[in-house]
Amino acid sequence: MLEYEKSGELRTKSIDLLDLDPSTDVNALVEEIQKAEPLITASRSDQVKLRIQRLQTKLGQHSNHNFYLFKVLRAHILPLTNVVCLSFNPQSTLVATGSMDTTAKLWNIQNGEQVCTLMGHSAEIISLSFNTSGDRIITGSFDHTVIVWDAGTGRKLYTLIGHCAEISSALFNWDCSLILTGSMDKTCMLWDATNEKCVATLTCHDDEILDSCFDYTGKLIATASADGTARVFSAATRKCITKLEGHEGEISKISFNPQGNRLLTGSADKTARIWDAQTGQCLQVLEGHTDEIFSCAFNYKGDIIITGRGAVNAIDSVSLLRLETIREFPSWHSGNEAD
Repeated sequence: MLEYEKSGELRTKSIDLLDLDPSTDVNALVEEIQKAEPLITASRSDQVKLRIQRLQTKLGQHSNHNFYLFKVLRAHILPLTNVVCLSFNPQSTLVATGSMDTTAKLWNIQNGEQVCTLMGHSAEIISLSFNTSGDRIITGSFDHTVIVWDAGTGRKLYTLIGHCAEISSALFNWDCSLILTGSMDKTCMLWDATNEKCVATLTCHDDEILDSCFDYTGKLIATASADGTARVFSAATRKCITKLEGHEGEISKISFNPQGNRLLTGSADKTARIWDAQTGQCLQVLEGHTDEIFSCAFNYKGDIIITGRGAVNAIDSVSLLRLETIREFPSWHSGNEAD
């Protein structure tokens, strides 16, 4: 993401690095970027090279490691409010909240003041996210629809209608060209973000879709279902690449690691699992919760995993040789245990 100032206003522009890999010639790549992007002058080329080299290092990091439980966070011991989802914009200037009251709200992070209210759904909002440039926000609702909004003004831009049951997930891909929506009608839909048309319907699951996501390049799509399985699709061909089987309950959450070669799932069977995104092989089962897992994610580096139900287990990475160090640390906070 390129940030620049024009007429005193901070703006952003996406640069396509989807084909970057550890073997890419960085000097040649920067030359190509400079030819296509006049904002990157010769004086900035060394800075761009450095950032791309850092990305290369992350892509090449070895990810064949196991994880051990190192911290349990006791939090949210009071009853939950009616806010059921939230998301920061990429610039970390706004946070969006979706609510059971059928609205979403945008908040200024610096002063905590409400910026605007997004009104248009007729049922609770269960999913929302910003696009990578931060100028659009998407909301998914139990009213079976998805709405795309202008994040600057709060104006409704268009509504995606096509699912015949509640929406469980809604998000943009990396370059904001596609929108992915998951539904309890057992399907995911791919939409062209420029013309609002559905370009593909992904089927294969036998029960409700509970979560879906793109990898960080937008080349792969993962879906998680109440049928206890997950699947990986090619975003280009819309074909199923592999099926993840092994959980003994519905899968509530699925996410890619930053490198895109691992998937993390959280399930009602009280476990999280790490999978090979290409082969579908289960690499590790993460245990520790005493109730179903509703949420899980990798950190930015891909070396820490967090899983959540009532309590949140933070899981750090170690090599296979250190499995004997598995342990649970004392709680940070006093109070009743809520796993």
